Amino acid sequence: MLKKLSILAAATFVSACSITQNIEPAHITKGSELCIIENTKVKEGFLKEFRSSLTSKGIPHRVVSKTSVPESCEWTSTYTARWSWDLAIYMSYAEIKVFHNGIPSGEAVYDSTRGSATMSKFIDAEPKIRELVNELMKIELASLSFRKYG
Repeated sequence: MLKKLSILAAATFVSACSITQNIEPAHITKGSELCIIENTKVKEGFLKEFRSSLTSKGIPHRVVSKTSVPESCEWTSTYTARWSWDLAIYMSYAEIKVFHNGIPSGEAVYDSTRGSATMSKFIDAEPKIRELVNELMKIELASLSFRKYG
């Protein structure tokens, strides 16, 4: 009985110290502009890497203020991130959401806040942001209808 409790306790400890990453891709139409709603509470480097990742994927974008999002912004994105301290500063949480005409279209979340006992939480933020954007942003060609004659 004691052995079973020890195994259960160890399994609970390991699962409580996990890092999660969930991505639901956004299928943005090729050539569409993405309006990034600026979050001034997040380190400036996050937005810089987010924009760089979009540029490398060929996604036109611009940064807009959350208080004045233009009506012309069909595709919008919000983001947030947190850094924590545990022997060093590291990005412990990141979230990017994409909306099409105000309706949720995709989301990427990286969460190491429960990874207190794992050293894999000490990541470089820039490659993780690129990874999130690359997996989140899927480019869709405009649908074309073909008619077969004959």
